[in-house]
Amino acid sequence: MRISYCLLPALLSMLITGATLAQDSASLSGYVRDATSGETLLLANVRVEGTLIGAATNNSGYYTVTNIPQGALTVAVSYIGYRTERVELELAPGEQRRLDIELLPEEQDIEEITVTGEREELYEARKVGVQQLQTQLIKSLPALLQPDVFRSLQLLPGVKAASDYSSGLYIRGGGPDQTLILLDRTTIYNPSHFFGVFSTFNPDAIKDVRLYKGGFPAEYGGRLGSVVDIYNRDGNRREFDAGLSIGLLSSRAMVEGPWNRGSYMLAMRRSTVEPLLYFLRQSGTEGIPDAFYFVDVNGKFNFDLSNRDLISLAFYAGQDVLDIEIVDDAFASIRYGNRTLSVNWTHLFSQELFSNFTFTGSRYFNTPRIELAATPIENENTVDDISVKGDFEYIPGGNISAKAGFWSGFLTLRFRTDFNEETAIDWLTRSVYTSAYAQTSWRPTPRMTVEGGVRGNYFEEGGFFRASPRLSFEYEPTPALRLQAAYGRYYQFLTLITSELVPGFDTWLATGEGVRPSHGNQAVIGMKHISPFGFNLDVEAYYRTMENLFEWDPFIQDVGGLAYSELFRVGDGRAYGLETTLQRSQGRLNGFVAGTLSRTERRFPIVNDFRFYPPKYDRTLDVKTVLNVEISRAFRASAVWIYATGQAYTEPLGQYRLVNSPFDSDWYNVLVTKYNNRRLPAYHRLDLGVSWRTTLFGAGFELQAQVLNAYNRRNIWFYFFDFTDAADIVRNDIPQIPVPLPNISFTFDF
Repeated sequence: MRISYCLLPALLSMLITGATLAQDSASLSGYVRDATSGETLLLANVRVEGTLIGAATNNSGYYTVTNIPQGALTVAVSYIGYRTERVELELAPGEQRRLDIELLPEEQDIEEITVTGEREELYEARKVGVQQLQTQLIKSLPALLQPDVFRSLQLLPGVKAASDYSSGLYIRGGGPDQTLILLDRTTIYNPSHFFGVFSTFNPDAIKDVRLYKGGFPAEYGGRLGSVVDIYNRDGNRREFDAGLSIGLLSSRAMVEGPWNRGSYMLAMRRSTVEPLLYFLRQSGTEGIPDAFYFVDVNGKFNFDLSNRDLISLAFYAGQDVLDIEIVDDAFASIRYGNRTLSVNWTHLFSQELFSNFTFTGSRYFNTPRIELAATPIENENTVDDISVKGDFEYIPGGNISAKAGFWSGFLTLRFRTDFNEETAIDWLTRSVYTSAYAQTSWRPTPRMTVEGGVRGNYFEEGGFFRASPRLSFEYEPTPALRLQAAYGRYYQFLTLITSELVPGFDTWLATGEGVRPSHGNQAVIGMKHISPFGFNLDVEAYYRTMENLFEWDPFIQDVGGLAYSELFRVGDGRAYGLETTLQRSQGRLNGFVAGTLSRTERRFPIVNDFRFYPPKYDRTLDVKTVLNVEISRAFRASAVWIYATGQAYTEPLGQYRLVNSPFDSDWYNVLVTKYNNRRLPAYHRLDLGVSWRTTLFGAGFELQAQVLNAYNRRNIWFYFFDFTDAADIVRNDIPQIPVPLPNISFTFDF
């Protein structure tokens, strides 16, 4: 703590000095909105032309630009997919002016098809490890049955997928539990539908998706690896609007509009596989579920109390249902889903001090029930998380700004198993958690930015307190080149028990007595170059360490009588890699090529003689190509091609007879190679899509046709091995999408 006491006076001195130097300069602040809907725009760029002075809107669409010279000037405001707005004005010395700005969408949608934008459209998003995903990109790309947020994120460099059937995110060597997922500032604990095939996020309801792949700042915490920060639409403040999208196996509907001094948005999505299931049952196909569907609802209501105060209420409810007879006298009934609620108060204390206060509630439930020969086996895993959080942004002027905040809540985890209506396992964890952070951004020169911060984390169960320092650096030697670096230490108090093959059965457990939290370090360096010809080059290298990884021990056969700490195996890991992205964001033909060369390793006792091995989702080389072409105002085509090194697996060498029982009960031991030292064949796939837009019955109409796995690549999901009586090994290939898969959908906008 001695270092902290030394740094505090220095920080206060810099803030006071910066404010003093800025007394003669002017400042601007306000909201940036969509002119047609009144929707706030996040990470819009506001800059003073002819200078290096500028800022980006924050997560509420609010900006503050300081150190503006007095006199006449032009302010340019830009955002991906919108016309740049230029405002001419004159500022007096020391003037603080409120300037709300509205942007008109581009007549052509071509500028929206981008992951990151041109140089003038970036400020906050240019930080190392950060990528912003536009909703239009999510809806335009070929997708498995329907547009999906996480499937689109999987196309970014450094993000890997477990299989064609999984929307889980494996980011820079971390598993899905190492990614913090936020929806309107509320934690989502299971972001999947259909056992991982789709994510829980309806693209019609989403306004902004931001991915922090690593080295994220002190305002985020609780996970080792990365952050996905998602915000719902606020709703149209100008007029009533509605949309309906009907697909082969799922459909969506959305309504939004103004009310009183605010707006609302409601969106619903439901799978529609019942007709197909009915047809299969009538045709005599075995193994068809009696019920199999998902449904979710998003809503958001906003109300302006004043020009300084905004109240919003957002909620989400989603559930998956499966009822199926597995075999004779064996029936499974599965229910799982999420519920979230957040109430947010945005308050402007002054032009320099911006704040958000949020009450959040999140619930995850997973209740599979299996009945074997009239004997029920019931499981229950629930997570209940109630919290309050506050964030403050202070921009006094000069070359210093600061952020600070807190997040405190109460977490309840329950895992229970009942066998034949008698409780066999009942674990209950209740814990208070609290975190607080402070970070400051310092610009010693107009071309250099240094950001440092620290986050303190406390978890009551186990009495753990941990401090996490963060530091980032950016230097802009030329207007077209940025050099970046970041470092951070991160802690995680939760772990996830899941299956890499069927990720729907997620079970969350926490640290406790004898189970210490995981921790890790991340270092990232990067370079961004922006060409005047519309090409952007982004290169990042990273190195991660992961220590004290606690996972459910798969070798435990009976948990009876074991202490909580004996349920886990503890190990460590490391990951390192190089990511390169070449993007063209202008013109009728645009898109990007992203390549990742990386290595991910784990090490646990007993496994592989306690030597490092690659986990299943490690892929040495990963290449993704996304192309979009605007054929005309009505027609648009897209293509996605993916190539990746095959996943790791353990190959059996043979088996030998251990016991030859006279009662014909032979036992065998299997001889295997070193753990995960074999690779599946390389994975590659081409997806194609085309859309046609027109007007039908006075409403906007879009028809989309897509085909996945266009050239019929038989990618291997996993190998299943059989052993003959002669101890021979028979390998069976289990494919992913085995044939070209077509999909058709149409959308109405009223």
